[in-house]
Formats: sequence, structure tokens, C-alpha cells
Amino acid sequence: MTLVKNVAKGTAHGKIILIGEHAVVYNMPAIALPFTTATITVEVSPYQGKSYLESACYCGSLDQAPGDLAGLQACLTAVCADLDQSSDHLYIKVDSMIPAERGMGSSAAVATALVKALFHYFQVDLSSEALSAYVEIAEKITHGKPSGLDATVVNSIAPVYFKRNQLPKAIPLNVDGYLIAADTGIKGHTKEAVGDVAKLVETAKVQTMDIVHHLGQLTHQAKKAIMTNNLPGLGEILNQSHQLLKDLTVSNPKLDQLVQAAQDAGACGAKLTGGGRGGCMIALAQSNQDASNIAQKLEKAGAIETWIHPLGEANHD
Repeated sequence: MTLVKNVAKGTAHGKIILIGEHAVVYNMPAIALPFTTATITVEVSPYQGKSYLESACYCGSLDQAPGDLAGLQACLTAVCADLDQSSDHLYIKVDSMIPAERGMGSSAAVATALVKALFHYFQVDLSSEALSAYVEIAEKITHGKPSGLDATVVNSIAPVYFKRNQLPKAIPLNVDGYLIAADTGIKGHTKEAVGDVAKLVETAKVQTMDIVHHLGQLTHQAKKAIMTNNLPGLGEILNQSHQLLKDLTVSNPKLDQLVQAAQDAGACGAKLTGGGRGGCMIALAQSNQDASNIAQKLEKAGAIETWIHPLGEANHD
């Protein structure tokens, strides 16, 4: 008889892409920050009957869960099959502070926390390679062609410089300044946006890949700006990045409105973050007071929630 714990927990946190989203799918680099103020916890415990999920978006039998939880179901099935365990008789409770479908890595975070909880529950050691593989199963179903960036950052304690098919590199983020994140209140459409960029690559390859390569160059410049504590330079790079992402058709009017509001309020720079078509945007400020003022202006412009993150402490959380 296999030993199991009565209750096992797994945790993960959100992420913010500073620069490089979408281009990272085409082997360009990206920089992402662990967003440790927004966490997710998954608890697994024994249950009589078919496995049951308790979460903010759905409570009920897991086999009756809506389609947007298909990735999570596939992840559970794969883990249990590999561990020679039944995927039934589990009570899975999800407690998330990460807003869903906002480009903050919620799907990768919940899959990460679930896999950790399951391995704890069945008392089996979990390697980082296995964790990544299981999360990728969920992410492929959820996002179609995931870059792997979310899966890396939601389990990282340091900012990550990431390029597809290469080992991610932790980088210090000691630039003096503050990052403001704002939620448009509109669900992002990552899978749709990624698919539409892929169509652009097919129908207008030269122009689209020029944009993608330009985004890659901006990520290199952003890394240099971070290493040399050049916040104004980093801000201008973010402004340029947003315009290029607009050219890739992954922004939307609400994101553009909030980016403009942040710029008008004195932000060093601003852009969408994540998959786009909704979700969140980010802005940079030189002081906490400036950041608070920008956050207030963003809320007046329609943001439903804002967060302020001190960049110089991002790798010390």
C-alpha cells in the first residue's frame, strides 16, 4: 500500500514579463520577473469518490470541469500515471492570488503548485526537470505553443533572462526604480494572440520577423540598461517595445489607453505585459511617490487593480 500524506501542499507565484513576450516564441530572448506578491497554493487530500476541485472559478467533480481546466486535468493524469497512482479519490483545493488570464502566469503557476502538491502527497521526490515537463503538458493545452517562460519564472526566486531551448539565466535586478503593474479587467487571450502572430509570420514573414528581431534587440538593450542602472533608458526601451507589440496586433484599445495614461502621468516607460489582447500593462517610475501617482492615474483611467514593485529588491524577495 502506498503511503500518502493526509494533506499536501504545493506553492508557486506569478510573473511579470518585463520585455520579450511573443518574440520569445521565435527564439528571441525575454526578461521576466517573479511576482512574489501574488501567490498560489494547491492542497491535495484524500477524497471519497471521483476527484473534486475547489477553486474560485470552478467547484465540482474534476471530470466535469470546464474546458479551460483541461491543461490541469492532463497534468494530473500524467503525474498519476507516471507514479502508478489513481487520479481519483483526491480533493484538490486551489487558493490563488494571481488573477487568471491576465498574462501573469496563473496557468503555469497552478500547474506548478499542483505537481508539487501531488508529489508531496504521494511522498515522491520531484526533480526540477520533471516539474518542467509536467507543467509543459498543461501549458501546451492551455496556450498552444508556450515558450516555457511562464513555467520557469513561476518557480524562480530571481529575475530570469530566458531564451527558448537554452537554460534560463538568473540576473540581478538592482536598477533603482519601481514597477507598476495594472490590470485592464479584460481577460487576456494568449492562445489567440500567439496564433495570430504565427499567421502573420506565414502571410507577411519578412515584415513580421523584422519586428520580432527588433524586439529581440530591445531585450538585449534592456539587459544592458538594467546592468548599468539606466532607468530612463529602460523606460524608453519599454515604450518602443509596446509600439512593436501593437504592430504585431497583440495589444488592444484598453491596454493602449493605460499605457498612454502612465506615460502622461510621468512614467519612464510603459507597455503591455504577457500575451496581450487584455490582461495587464506595466510602467516604470523613479520613486515610490511617482509610482503611487502613476498607479492612481491608471486606476482613474480604468485599471481595476494596481501593484507597485520595488525593482531594486525584486531579487531579494
